[in-house]
Amino acid sequence: MSEAFGFREFGGPQVQDFFDRPDPVPSPAEVLVRVTVAAVNPLDHKLRSGVVPQFYGDRPFPQVFGAEAAGVVLAVGADVEGLDVGDTVFGCTLSGAGTYAGTTVLLGTNTARKPEGLRDDWAATIPVAGTSALNAVDQLDLPSGATILVNGVGGGVGLLTAQVARDRDLHVIGTGSAAKRTLAEAVGATFVDYTEGQVVARVRELAPDGVDGVVDLVGGASLRTVAPLVRDPKKVVSVADPAVAELGGEMVHRRVDRADLERVAALMVEGRLDPYIVRTYSLSQAPEALALVESGHALGKVVIDLTGGTASEG
Repeated sequence: MSEAFGFREFGGPQVQDFFDRPDPVPSPAEVLVRVTVAAVNPLDHKLRSGVVPQFYGDRPFPQVFGAEAAGVVLAVGADVEGLDVGDTVFGCTLSGAGTYAGTTVLLGTNTARKPEGLRDDWAATIPVAGTSALNAVDQLDLPSGATILVNGVGGGVGLLTAQVARDRDLHVIGTGSAAKRTLAEAVGATFVDYTEGQVVARVRELAPDGVDGVVDLVGGASLRTVAPLVRDPKKVVSVADPAVAELGGEMVHRRVDRADLERVAALMVEGRLDPYIVRTYSLSQAPEALALVESGHALGKVVIDLTGGTASEG
């Protein structure tokens, strides 16, 4: 048995609760892990709301929050290759098993060994946020010297996207609220504060001929505002809004395979990528962690330490 934080039905924060659950039994394709750190993502509260009920397959309520984590392998399914009991790993659960829990199961193909020198909390941010950034920049496939606009640069995925782009010698313009300016500029983005209005005009001042690509992390009206700034509509990708197709762009083609996990991990170990973890919570404080991310005001990444640590900043 291990403690978990999840939800008893689809809905708002009122359906959340702590409960004990038996250790999940790994399928032949999964590994059972003792979770050390789970990362918090907007995906978590969106799934609680029930917008993608099929994500959880046939798992009964209560269901557990979380899709990415670092931990230690306790058992290995018969079909899993390259992982052994005792390995320190990081990975993604796409089966609905959740990661805000003492133990969980991760798909073997979506799990990698943690390289030496990589902290568990950093590793826990890779499977969802890190690979989202990598996949988005890969998909745009812009040449060195091109200009990329990151719409929603101040959150966890936005900061990682800006850094992946900068690492490829791209010029980065990032939009966000005023509170996110410092972090955005710290990762090399030229910041545009959308709360001041005139976003299109301000970006045009920086890129008179338009930008070469857009990574949208916001969706809705914000996406429709910035999409016309790109010269080629096909160079607009979004992780937030399928309506991007109506504008000529595409959703980000997500990959969370072991190869991409290892690519992001290598960038972190080499000092070329920082997840900017700004707040660490204990499992007992998971409601606060999720509320912060759900508010939309989180700067950088928020994680949950399941090793017994207490809340901390930075």
